Amino acid sequence: MGLHINDEGVRLREVKESDLPIFFEQQLDTSANYMAAFTSKDPTDKVAFLTRWKNIVSNRDIQKMTIICKGCVAGSILKFEQFGNPEVSYWIGKQYWGKGIATEALVNFLPKINVRPLYARSAKDNLASIRVLEKCGFERFGEDKGYSHARGKEVEEFILKLESTNPVKIRI
Repeated sequence: MGLHINDEGVRLREVKESDLPIFFEQQLDTSANYMAAFTSKDPTDKVAFLTRWKNIVSNRDIQKMTIICKGCVAGSILKFEQFGNPEVSYWIGKQYWGKGIATEALVNFLPKINVRPLYARSAKDNLASIRVLEKCGFERFGEDKGYSHARGKEVEEFILKLESTNPVKIRI
């Protein structure tokens, strides 16, 4: 099931410590930070980044996977609790954008999460991420806004919700 990027497709594996420098480099991209909107105050602070990720890796309540495409680390995907709700989030390196990798990663990740409803958030103008979530069965549920360090202003976001535990059927 899922999109096929090449013969290998996209696969998920456990996060390794050796992935963290790659994740750090991926999140340094200013346009990626702009699209994500809700990022760390200083994406160039490697110590803060590594501390945050080491806490994520050691937290058994957070499901975290590395996204692999063509044998390379393409990004990360997480399930965590925010505002009392289970949420998913992903980060894809900019060089992997627009290739269906985020969609396939989410399709492969959702069956590993046994809780519903499941939520996700996206800046309202991040149309690509909204499209990924909607293709995977998430529906717009609400709206929120918050301060974006990456944009230096308040940003509106959609809250999306997935109710079904059925296998994901990608909506084209």
